[in-house]
Amino acid sequence: MNGQPISGTSAGTGGRRRLRGATGLPALAVGALLLLVTACGGGDGGSADGKAGGVKEQDTSASQAVVTVAPKDGTGDVATSGALKISAERGKLTTVKVSDAKGGEVEGKIAADGASWVPDQHLASATQYKVHAVAKDAQGRESAKDTSFTTLVPKNTFIGQYTPEDGSTVGVGMPVSIHFTRGITDPKAVEKAIKVTAEPAVPVEGHWFGNDRLDFRPEKYWAAGTKVTVKLDLDGVEGRPGVYGKQAKTVSFTVGRSQVSTVDAKSHRMKVVRDGKQIKDIPISAGAPATTTYNGQMVISEKLRVTRMNGDTVGFGGEYDIKDVPHAMRLSTSGTFIHGNYWGGPGVFGSANTSHGCVGLQDVRGGGNSSMPASWFFNNSLIGDVVVVKNSHDKTISPDNGLNGWNMSWSEWTA
Repeated sequence: MNGQPISGTSAGTGGRRRLRGATGLPALAVGALLLLVTACGGGDGGSADGKAGGVKEQDTSASQAVVTVAPKDGTGDVATSGALKISAERGKLTTVKVSDAKGGEVEGKIAADGASWVPDQHLASATQYKVHAVAKDAQGRESAKDTSFTTLVPKNTFIGQYTPEDGSTVGVGMPVSIHFTRGITDPKAVEKAIKVTAEPAVPVEGHWFGNDRLDFRPEKYWAAGTKVTVKLDLDGVEGRPGVYGKQAKTVSFTVGRSQVSTVDAKSHRMKVVRDGKQIKDIPISAGAPATTTYNGQMVISEKLRVTRMNGDTVGFGGEYDIKDVPHAMRLSTSGTFIHGNYWGGPGVFGSANTSHGCVGLQDVRGGGNSSMPASWFFNNSLIGDVVVVKNSHDKTISPDNGLNGWNMSWSEWTA
C-alpha cells in the first residue's frame, strides 16, 4: 500500500470506518428488522381487536329458543290421549323423539311453523316414555330438552275379540269382525287404532254394528290369494269414560280360492262356482212356505261335522230336536245353516222346500258317506265362503245377522 486514505474514510481516524445507521446497527440488519416488523403486525394489514388473519370470534351466547314439554318431567298417571304436547317459543322445533323403554317410537309430526308437535295416536297405558326435543332460534342456535313421564294404569279395560284366526286361510267373503268386551262410546278413537291392510292393496273400510262390533271389508269380495293384516293398537285407547283398551296385537290371514255358491229356492238347486267356473250343481231343500229361508249373501262363519239343532233355541218351540245334524255350516247368528239332511226322503232334494229356514243337502246319518252331496260340499268349503240365496219368499238377511255385511251397498257401508 502507498499510505493514501481509502475512499469513504475520515481523515484522522487512524483506520477504517463502517457506515452505520441511526440505530447503530449495520444497514443490512436494519432492512431485515423493518421487514420483520411489517410482517408481524401493525399498519393496514391487522387490527387491534385480535381478529387479524380472518379468524372469526365464536358466538357463545345462549339460544333464545325455549322448548316446553307437557306433562312435566317425572309426572305419573298421565292420560294416554291429549296430555302429551311439545312446543317451542322464539324458535322452531327441529327434532322430536318420544320413545318407550323398548325403543319403540311414538309417531308424530312437527307443525309447519315449527311451533308444536303432537302424537299421531294415543299412548300405551302403564308405560314410561322419554322425550328428547330440540329447537333452533333465528341465529341457528340450538336448545334441547329431555324429560320422562309415565302413563296411567287403567282400572277398567276392554279387548277386541276378532275373527278370522291368525294364520288361517279363508274364503273371499270373510270380513274382519271385532267384538268388544265393553260397549264403545268413542268409536272414532277405537277405529283409528285398528288398521286393516291388504296385499295386493285394496281400500278396506270399517262399519259399526251397535256399540260393540266393528267389521272391516273391501267394496267387493277379496281377490283370491290376498294377504290381509290386522293391527290392533288398542292399548291405552279410552273406548268409554274410564275404560281403556288393553291389547296390542297383529294378526294376518290369507284368502284362498274363490268359491261362491248360489241357492235358488225356486228351482231347488245350488250351483257352486269356483274361480269363475261352475264345478257342481247340487239339489237342495230350502225353507218351507211357513218357515222360509232368508235371501241374500251369507258367509260361512262356522263348520261343524255334527251338531244338535233344537227348535227351542231359535224360536220354533218343540217342533224339532235333532241331536246329530251332520255337515253343518253356519250362515247366520240366528240359526240359519246349510247342512246335511238324513231324515228327509231322497225325493225331497231338488223338488220341494221342507226345512225350518235352513238349506238342506242330502246326507246319511253320521255323515260317513263321502259321496253324499252334503259331505262333498262340507269338505270343499272354507269358512268365509259365500252362499247366496235367491228366489225365496222372505226378506234379505240383516247385515249384522252373521258375517253378512255384503248385503249393504258400499255407500251405506262407508256412511
